[in-house]
Amino acid sequence: MSDARTFLAFDLGASSGRAVLGTLHAGRVTLDELLRFDNGPVERAGRLHWDLDALVEHIKEGLRRANAAGARLDGLGIDTWGVDYGLLDGNDRLLHPPHHYRDPRTTGMMDRAFQVVPREAIFARTGIQFMPLNTLYQLLADRNAGDGRLDRAATLLFMPDLLNWRLTGLKRTDTTIASTSQCFDPVARRWAADLLTSLGLPTRIMPQAAEPATIVGPLLPPIAEQTGVGPVPVICPAGHDTACAVAAVPADGKDWAYISCGTWSLVGVELDQPILTPEALHAGVTNEIGAAGTIRLLRNVAGLWILEQCRRGWTDAGHVLGHDDLTRLAAQETPHRAFINPDDPRFASFSDMPQRIREFCAETGQPVPRTEAETARSVLESLALKYSLVLDRVARLTGRDFRCIHFVGGGSQNELLCQYTADACGRPVHAGPVEATALGNVLLQAMVVGAVESLDHLRAISRNSTSIRVFNPGDAAAWNKARTRFEAIVP
Repeated sequence: MSDARTFLAFDLGASSGRAVLGTLHAGRVTLDELLRFDNGPVERAGRLHWDLDALVEHIKEGLRRANAAGARLDGLGIDTWGVDYGLLDGNDRLLHPPHHYRDPRTTGMMDRAFQVVPREAIFARTGIQFMPLNTLYQLLADRNAGDGRLDRAATLLFMPDLLNWRLTGLKRTDTTIASTSQCFDPVARRWAADLLTSLGLPTRIMPQAAEPATIVGPLLPPIAEQTGVGPVPVICPAGHDTACAVAAVPADGKDWAYISCGTWSLVGVELDQPILTPEALHAGVTNEIGAAGTIRLLRNVAGLWILEQCRRGWTDAGHVLGHDDLTRLAAQETPHRAFINPDDPRFASFSDMPQRIREFCAETGQPVPRTEAETARSVLESLALKYSLVLDRVARLTGRDFRCIHFVGGGSQNELLCQYTADACGRPVHAGPVEATALGNVLLQAMVVGAVESLDHLRAISRNSTSIRVFNPGDAAAWNKARTRFEAIVP
């Protein structure tokens, strides 16, 4: 295996993280998970934050394990979720721990922004879906905090950038993570300085945004020595996890859509240019920058977060159900009894999720789920139906029809959700790879060192490295009736 290339991918999600060793040889990638760890918010002074120091220690442990495994690394790369950030002062001190996007501090900030700049103008400038968690509204919350933090800040770094800074001492970002912020112009590929200035937000703190698949810099000598891996280059594959996942979609041609499902579901298509029209605003889509100059036209939809919060509540009550048990029980329930709108704000916060679901169903005049199985079936069917609505809107916007849907990420392991998605959308669902984000991370690193020639080449390697399951659509008439009922409760 003298021509093999080995990369370490750190894929950090909103509930867990992992260090994955990827080896590219003879047109195939093998992945070996070296470390998996929990990740989630910590509460400090009544606010939800991320524990940056803990994440750095997990990364160091992943490096130690790569060294213990005898890996000679050609690079390491980090991807994370979007929108969250930290502020550094002029002496490179972190002004406060990075806030968690589910912290309620952004309540009311969207309305404040619209009083100054209409939502239509914000969308035409940034192309991003309106969500209270967006960086733009987090920055307004920082301004509203009254402690002068924005005045003292010298640099804003998003989560992957903060970690790269801790590893290399270098401060920069990339366009994939910057474009999620609603502060970035996806056409000019630079910060929307006029928008920030209109809202009283500083432009001087925004870091240089380079294209993805570039080298950040060498690992700091103390970290290289402590972990034993030596002077490994730190590579920015694509800072945003969805950009990595979509890069690794094992597709051929252009007549496909994707769903990247984990805590969130990202539902959309890949384009060459953003769509910033009023119709796109009305459709609630977002334009995020992807690998190799692409645009990910998509909509953020709630994902398996809802079901995970249900499981947490049931576990706390003494009813412990594994994923497979819950799926098996849900499959036996009566279909299409009750639906929820997965994007209703009540489902976005840490709460008694089964109770929130019961409340929603009661308020909308539907049968109220009483058992774990009924609740799980309702959630999974509702997600599939929401995917179908989103993809129909995307099809109208783009004029494209989709031959199939590529379903990637952890959600692709849920066979029931994959089947329901095929049924609701009326198209075959190609499920896998499960580790699309880590695979994309590895292959984008390989592109930097010349081992991958293009995005098409990357996807050919992904197809060669992945086992795919196909779910064909079933009873169209029953799902069409279900969708009519679903549309009545979804704005």
